[in-house]
This record gives sequence, structure tokens and C-alpha cells, in this order.
Amino acid sequence: MRVFLTGSTGFIGTQVTRELLDAGHDVLGLTRSDHGERALRAVGAVAHRGDIEDLDSLRKGAEQCDAVIHTAFDHDFTYFVENCQKDGRVITALGAALEGSARPLIITSGTAMGCPAPGQPADEDHFDPAHPHPRTASELAGHALSERGINVVVMRLSQIHNPVKQGLVTYLIDLARQKGVSAYVSEGNEGWSAAHLADTAHLYRLALEKHAPGARYNATAEQTIAFRDIAQVIGEGLGVPTVSLSPEQAAAHFGWMAGFAGQDMSASNTKTRERLGWNPKGPGLLEDVRVCLGR
Repeated sequence: MRVFLTGSTGFIGTQVTRELLDAGHDVLGLTRSDHGERALRAVGAVAHRGDIEDLDSLRKGAEQCDAVIHTAFDHDFTYFVENCQKDGRVITALGAALEGSARPLIITSGTAMGCPAPGQPADEDHFDPAHPHPRTASELAGHALSERGINVVVMRLSQIHNPVKQGLVTYLIDLARQKGVSAYVSEGNEGWSAAHLADTAHLYRLALEKHAPGARYNATAEQTIAFRDIAQVIGEGLGVPTVSLSPEQAAAHFGWMAGFAGQDMSASNTKTRERLGWNPKGPGLLEDVRVCLGR
């Protein structure tokens, strides 16, 4: 297939590009820079100039291809709500270009969207249109397209990691460096889920090739890692104390991260593995954090 890939030169998209090309697919990668265009050409992909602010460029890219994988996202978390709303508009534009066909649109969301109740692992089949998480905007846009007969698939990401970056954990590492302590909230029992970058890219390809229309998949290899354990490994790696904070102290310490730090983000992967034959093999999150910190 010829696949239009947004975020093609980003952390996840770069790996997805390689995965698709290695499997014999062609990639038309969205990029807004000369550097990105050169990077895509170097690996055998074709560059499509544009960005997620230019909805016309998105539609034109999608129209040329057999499928779309949307991994691009504005990761300025100080404007997280606004950026999720923008993602909804991007998804709507991409879907409009596929209307009237069976061509798949794989969009990206977060595993937190599948949480049926506080403290329960996220489930692939759970969808709550009134969910308070800002990423609801992405899934609502995808759901509206599905209602119009467009072949939408949702990839829900956990903490996607390699030895260089580890999702939100990267921000926790930066914060611990700034503050001189690595912190968790109360007992730190909240569970976070994670998947290695290479396993995640492979899952995107499996979803492209084997998906069921309307399906949701959890990019989760490790289903629950205690937030306290993550904080402990960061503290050890940086040589700073690991401390427990009250919820009141957490707001001041974590800033925009406070809403994530005290939230359970565990997720099941049972249905994803069974339905797509996914067998993640990469290193675990804590192992990659230790490598990142030179421990």
C-alpha cells in the first residue's frame, strides 16, 4: 500500500516509516522542512510538504494514498486542550479525503481514553464520548467519521520509549533535574503503561494490514508500572532523593504534569495482542530510563 504518514519525521513517525518501508509499503511522509524532506528521501520515502496547520495539504496527501496513518501531534502540553481540539480538526480533514472509499485512517489517541472507571486498566473496547480527558476531541472526530462510513482505526498510546525518550517520563526526568528531587504523589501506586518504540511501530503496521474497521488498539507492552517505581529509578539515575508529596504539594511541584502524575494510566493489551497477533519484545520502560540516565 501507499501510506500517507503524518508526523513522519517525529519520534514515533520515523520508526513507523522504517517499519512500513521494510514491509514493502510505500510512504508519502508529511514534512514542513527541507531537513525533513532530506531525511525521508534518505530512507526511501517520498516527502509531501505541509503541516497539520494546513488542512488543504493534509487532504491532498491523503487523496494520493491507499491509507493514512496520523501520528503528528503538537506536544506543547501547556496548550494540551487546544492542541487536542486542533487534532480533532486534522482528523476530520484527513477523513474527508477518504470518504466514499474503504481506505483506512489510523488515528492516534491515548490509553487513558479507554479507562472504564478510576483505577481500572484501560480497555480497547471502552469508548466514553463524555470522557473528561482532552484527547476525547481526537476520538470524537474519529467516531463522527466512522458514523459517516469512513474506515477509522484508533491507536491508543501508552508511554512510548527507547533509551533516548520515554514519553511523559522524559518530562519527569527534566523536572527532577530542575527541582533536585524525584517525586511521586502520596503512595505512588498509580499504574502507568508503556511500550517500546520498535514494538509500537510494528503495531501500527499490524493495524494497517489486519485491522477491523472501527477498532481500537492499545500500544501497551507493560500493562502497569507503579509511578513510585518510575520516580525511584529517576532519582537513582540522577543521584537525587526520591520523595512523596501530598496532592496539595504535587500541584506546585509538577506544574502542568500534575494532572498526569497522580493519574492511573494502566492499560490492558489482551485484546490487541489477540486480534492483531502482536507480540512485543522490546526492553521495558525502567530499563530504557536507566540506559538514558547512564545507570
